[in-house]
Amino acid sequence: MTNQSSPGRWLRALMAERCVPTPGAFNALCAKAIADAGFPACYISGAATTVSAGVPDIGLLSLEHFCREIREAADASGLPVLADADTGFGEAEMVRRTVIEYSRAGGAGLHLEDQKFPKRCGHLDGKELIPTDHMIEKVQWAAKARDDMDNGFVVCARTDARGVDGFEAAVNRAAAYVRAGADMIFPEGLANEQEFKLFAQAMRRLEGPDPRGGPYLLANMTEFGKTPMLTLSQFEALGYSIVIYPVTMLRVAMGAVTRALAELREKGTAEGLLGQMQTRQQLYATIGYTPSVPWEARI
Repeated sequence: MTNQSSPGRWLRALMAERCVPTPGAFNALCAKAIADAGFPACYISGAATTVSAGVPDIGLLSLEHFCREIREAADASGLPVLADADTGFGEAEMVRRTVIEYSRAGGAGLHLEDQKFPKRCGHLDGKELIPTDHMIEKVQWAAKARDDMDNGFVVCARTDARGVDGFEAAVNRAAAYVRAGADMIFPEGLANEQEFKLFAQAMRRLEGPDPRGGPYLLANMTEFGKTPMLTLSQFEALGYSIVIYPVTMLRVAMGAVTRALAELREKGTAEGLLGQMQTRQQLYATIGYTPSVPWEARI
């Protein structure tokens, strides 16, 4: 599959073939590195985007801020980009606008969540949910925008019900969101492999775009959360279509930055860090730049 397709149709084709590993990009350079490493898609995380701006993941950034991140990641990587849309930046009308603007920015799809604003990280306690019928309305408006665009854009509904009302509530809400028009379901905060299995089995009984039956299924493999560390092959065997690693690259990068800053402060030189750095030549290779040669932007 190539980027001659629309991003949404490209992502759908990838998910029809296999479980798609999708690392999170916290900026365009990271997105390009994800592509160079051979990954077929990348993800824009609300958490990584907000903390990169120096604020917590509680829905403080604007639609325009997220669209800029999507556009830069899509342009730099040439990959289909799935993006976090938090609670949709507002009510139904804003949900429609969000779908349209994410698609215009080059996004392949987005996910909306059923938390009350201000939202919280999905692996934290103390979350509150909006009523099911309220989320159904948001999904319906998102699905209508998708259908009006007719470009394969993927509408994913995330439910945080597992950590609030329990596993069965998560299944019931997810089923309602599929019937409202969601292409994909993101069950946040499942506690173990058995829950992922049972959730997938419940979704397969529904009508949806996945060739195996039901909606596409997204698994969130975040670190230090409520979900155990499962492998891509495990998720694929359980019936999941895509696995996101939303903050992995940011955590690795900031771990290295923190250690490097401590050494620089202590020693007053970065000489001891040279072996840990990407060289100038490697950096230029990542962005496809040769000094003194005109650089052509990706189309």
